[in-house]
Order: sequence, then C-alpha cells, then structure tokens
Amino acid sequence: MNGMTDIHPDAVLESLLAKGGRSNRRNNLAKMHELCRKQHEAGPREYSLPAIGRLAEAAGIMKGRALYNAPSADYRALIEAWAAYAGPAAPKPPKTLASHEYLMRIEDPAIRSIMQAIIAERDKLKAQLNVLKANTQVIVDRRSLGATVSAAPGAQPVAVFAPSAQLTPSEREALQKAVSADYLEERGLKEGSHGEIVNERGRTVFEVGFARAVRKLLGNAIPR
Repeated sequence: MNGMTDIHPDAVLESLLAKGGRSNRRNNLAKMHELCRKQHEAGPREYSLPAIGRLAEAAGIMKGRALYNAPSADYRALIEAWAAYAGPAAPKPPKTLASHEYLMRIEDPAIRSIMQAIIAERDKLKAQLNVLKANTQVIVDRRSLGATVSAAPGAQPVAVFAPSAQLTPSEREALQKAVSADYLEERGLKEGSHGEIVNERGRTVFEVGFARAVRKLLGNAIPR
C-alpha cells in the first residue's frame, strides 16, 4: 500500500482478533500493534517487513524472519494497515558531500568560488581516470622491430630477427657509407661490375659480391 487511508489500524486489529485462535497469537498481535503505534508516534514512517521484523525480534515478540512465513499473514496485514495509515515514508535528505561541508566553512566568497572550481575539476579528472581504468587494456609487445614469429608444430613460437633489425644505428650508417659511390670516390675507390671494391690501380680491395652483400644486409635500400 502506497497512499494514506482513513481506516485506523485499531479496526484492522479488532477484525484480526475476532478470528479467534490461540491466546498467544492474540497477545502477539496486540504487542505488534503497540510496537507499530510507537513507531508511528516516534515520527519515522518505516513499516517494511525487515524494519518491523528487527523491532519485533528486539522486543521479544517473534523472530523477524518469521514474518515471511505463511502463518504470519495476520501480522503482515496489521503491519500493512499501519503502513497505509501512516502514508509513504518521508524522503531521506540528500547526503552532504564532505567537499561541500569544507566549502561552507570558507568565509571569503572569492576563495570559496576558487576552491569550488578546483574541487569540480578534481572530481572531473577522477571520473575520467576511472573510465580509463575500466576500459584500458595495455598490451606490451617486447619483440624488436623487424622480427617475425615462427613456430614449428607443437613448439613454442620463436621470434626470428631479420639481419638488418640486429644492426645499431651507427652500424647501419657505417655500412651505408662503405658502399656509397661518393664515399668510395673520395677515397680513390669504386665498385666493380660484380660488387667488388677496387682502387685506382684496379686492385681488388674487397672481393666480388662485397657491395651486394652489404646492400642485402641493409635490405637493398642503398642504390649504387
């Protein structure tokens, strides 16, 4: 029952007692009725079964969980009569945030306004951080660039590195210079038709295939 009613719970109690039954039942109904009356006089309009059950158990009338049993239908009817007579429970006042109480203690309006803006920004950032924590999944790939994964049937995957991926920047730069036409020319060298490096007299300094091997190592990125 949600709305108020003009039917007084006293009338409901009388009708329940008129059904007869054991004296213990009649006594407990009267005690439950008095408990609900005190609840009404105290002010709070809380007549839910858990709330009344706790009070009834504390008063030694009956176990709170017994109100949910089929034989306790008369007790529930009495409690519902009081709930309808009292009307809806008064809404609970909104909970005051600790930050609001802190702001209210600041007497200077200007400083209070600044602190309010700071607290609002803090709350906004905390909300954004919570969203990130809930939705962010970080995957760390520790494999070096240029690595491929190879796995034989039934074996653990193994990272296979391309030769060029194993070079440091300084090593790569040194090899690039070694087969650069300008670099060779400055030193009186040149590349032969088969990738060998020869000096001005035509003598072989680096054997056939040297320049080609360097370019393959670098990924064929260096033109002749």
